Amino acid sequence: MNIRERIIEVFHNELEKPILDIDLAKYLDIEPSQYKVIFELLAKMADEGILIATKKKKYGTPEMFGMVVGKVEVTQRGFGFVMVDGSANAGKKHDGSASSDIFIPASEMGGAMNKDRVLCKVTKGLDGEKRREGTIVKVVERANNQIVGVFQKNKSFGFVIADDKKINQDVFISFNNTMNAESGDKVVVKIIKWPEGDKKAEGKVIEVLGNKSAPGVDILSVIYKFGLPDAFSNKVEDAAAIIPTDVAPEDLIGRRDMRNDTIVTIDGPDAKDLDDAVSVKKLDNGHYMLSVHIADVTNYVKEGSVLDKEAFNRGTSTYLVNKVVPMLPRRLSNGICSLNPQVDRLTLSIDMEIDEKGQVVSHDIYESVICTKERMVYDDVSDILAGENLEALSRYEYLFDFFKLMEELQQILRKRRDMRGAIDFNFPEAKIKCDDEGHAIDVVKEDRRIANRIIEEFMLIANETIAEHFFWMEMPFVYRIHELPNEEKIENFNKFLANFGYFLKMKEGEIHPKAIQLLLSKVDGTREEHIINKLMLRSLKQAKYSPLNEGHFGLAAKYYCHFTSPIRRYPDLQIHRIIKECLNGKLSEARIERLKGIVENASLQSSERERLAEQAERDADDMKKAEYMLSHVGETYNGVISSVTSFGFFVELENTVEGLVRLQELDDDYYFYDEVLMQLVGERTRRTLRIGDVVQIQVNRVDVDLREIDFGLLEILESQSDKPPIEIGN
Repeated sequence: MNIRERIIEVFHNELEKPILDIDLAKYLDIEPSQYKVIFELLAKMADEGILIATKKKKYGTPEMFGMVVGKVEVTQRGFGFVMVDGSANAGKKHDGSASSDIFIPASEMGGAMNKDRVLCKVTKGLDGEKRREGTIVKVVERANNQIVGVFQKNKSFGFVIADDKKINQDVFISFNNTMNAESGDKVVVKIIKWPEGDKKAEGKVIEVLGNKSAPGVDILSVIYKFGLPDAFSNKVEDAAAIIPTDVAPEDLIGRRDMRNDTIVTIDGPDAKDLDDAVSVKKLDNGHYMLSVHIADVTNYVKEGSVLDKEAFNRGTSTYLVNKVVPMLPRRLSNGICSLNPQVDRLTLSIDMEIDEKGQVVSHDIYESVICTKERMVYDDVSDILAGENLEALSRYEYLFDFFKLMEELQQILRKRRDMRGAIDFNFPEAKIKCDDEGHAIDVVKEDRRIANRIIEEFMLIANETIAEHFFWMEMPFVYRIHELPNEEKIENFNKFLANFGYFLKMKEGEIHPKAIQLLLSKVDGTREEHIINKLMLRSLKQAKYSPLNEGHFGLAAKYYCHFTSPIRRYPDLQIHRIIKECLNGKLSEARIERLKGIVENASLQSSERERLAEQAERDADDMKKAEYMLSHVGETYNGVISSVTSFGFFVELENTVEGLVRLQELDDDYYFYDEVLMQLVGERTRRTLRIGDVVQIQVNRVDVDLREIDFGLLEILESQSDKPPIEIGN
């Protein structure tokens, strides 16, 4: 234990009140010659918010002074909530309901900005009460070193309105710091002075992205808003440039040659980074041999190299409507690493012998070289299997039996997962179509057809088999885990389900994924299916990466990892290295010990980068959906009420676009919000608006910058009727 850790332990476990710095040094039995070092360390820990220091050099934990440390979430209206470090509520949305987080009035923000880590003094309320209030005493760590926003020029200065509406103060820009930006330009601003008292933050423009209405600037703004690394540095591009575009003969040594096998890729039509290829055979014993071949990216991206460090920092590729922010330079991701058709490619492969019940009875993992026969598209394979596309049937007639065998195996694997209780959310993805200039021209639902399900099942079984193999080898590894859901969230979800007459049974505070699976099968094909799917997903914890195998609740799997996408996910890349080192006998005791730290860092970094990518992708989708609806203001649509709040209700249209009907727009009655039943009830008419009601709306207003779509209610077409709850569960 180092001295810093010892100080933390003493304050949390041994001391009950603040102590002078010199008395603490004596308590720790520090030599007088080292006092200066200790005093400097204490001052640094106070700067970090770990300790509090008085003017008389007394130190204590924040709790000793009635304070807490946490991250502040600011609302668009200026007030905020401090999410206390370690709080189970961190990251939730706030509506004033009971929580351990601390409400901060706008007047008590103390110059803090959204996401800042702050020191907060509790001024009202005790633990366990409905709401605690506080004031921000100090900003411990700034989260917004730079922001993206729209520049506006004034007579004597400029200012920037942040794209992130939770940063609700303009940033002052002196004329010396504008980089000649014009009004209406999207700019990137570096903060040079933080807000203090009534003074706004001051910044300088470090990049002009272009006029906010110029093609591509909106997506570029999202990239900068979330701090995504768009362009690769010259150093990284130079490292990629020296990698050959064709497989080198020396790289074939020791690999299993699979180039004569019938192997195909099946992806979306726009995909350029093809990670995985598959092959299926029927064996003489009636079993299936499924071979999954994954791009051997580690052959080109060596541990500790410039390319590896860049991939680690990015963590994942991010897909923003019509633009990809790749994890690896395109020379690799679209070139030598991509399993393009009719060219040799290096792969890491797994053969799985699968019986008629979907059990993997044996498997073999090996390095290989393949040459795919075809680059197939999901829709073409689905059409071929459905007999719907004569042109595709003719073109790929020689693969018809091959695809039918895939379909047969997929059904077996799916049945196996269903039997153990795996949750399968039937989410049609929204496809946002754009014109040549990047403007949204349509939003459509993309269904998961049979070819999508084939690849999904094949990748799932490969990931499970790899994870179980290395779990029993007791190797350091990066697992994909999904923890048990929070009991309180399931209870709240049950309140929501009451609107539809369903109830999920729990046993000793826990729920089995089979119960959720049964619920989803009950609502399959109903108008409320999509909404229940979506809110159920929100009630579950988010999956993440971990060096510990804790199982995957959603998949009802004891072992799971991500092995199948090393071009676009760093965890896959990392475990490929471990697999290859195992295959080649290179795992010494020292290496295994070093890998423990590597997989821990990779798990944490990859989970964080995945969350950021998801936020950016969601923001880009919301922006483009709003842009699309801008040209449909005044039009009417039918939709389903997807959520009800104290300020109105959201309606989801058939194309997945969601808009808000504000409470003040309901002028036929005064409506009050029933929080327990999550519905709005008219005081005079007793008219009820609840989740699942089918309504007709008119598009009233769209604000693309705010990602807001406002609907007006025209008519309730079908009301959700009361019915006795149906218990679902073990």
